[in-house]
Amino acid sequence: MTAFTVTSRPSYVRAVRASAWYDLVVTAGFATPWTYALVHDALSSAGRAWGLGGFPALDPTQTMFANLMGSVVVVWSVLRIVRPLPVHGLFDGIARVLFTTWMAYALAHGASGVLWLFVGVEAAWGVAQLTPWARWVRPSSRARADDAA
Repeated sequence: MTAFTVTSRPSYVRAVRASAWYDLVVTAGFATPWTYALVHDALSSAGRAWGLGGFPALDPTQTMFANLMGSVVVVWSVLRIVRPLPVHGLFDGIARVLFTTWMAYALAHGASGVLWLFVGVEAAWGVAQLTPWARWVRPSSRARADDAA
């Protein structure tokens, strides 16, 4: 069974598109300075209300990095909505491992607990999109025996 066979199933392609819609909805507010200020305030207020801690005060550098991340993710999301290829799921899964890792790093260093809301979702989408590829990379013991013969 090839990677294309494993990941080109309609259910996998639907997962790639669904993860893109999630990203678009969640990150669109990060794409401009004006919308980021609203998202920042809303997440910070929610974090304080839930006892998870607020965010540091807005500054131009933080805003610029949030806008860069938001802009790239919005464009990447639209690509996966319009053309959800299996390889997009592979790369998106890898990106989610990176996002999850850096959010966990931030949490370990005192970032607002609001990030926990995103860590779980990022990790779940990563698993959903990488598991079919992992099954292809790790052939069964029978396949390995056939290859050795």
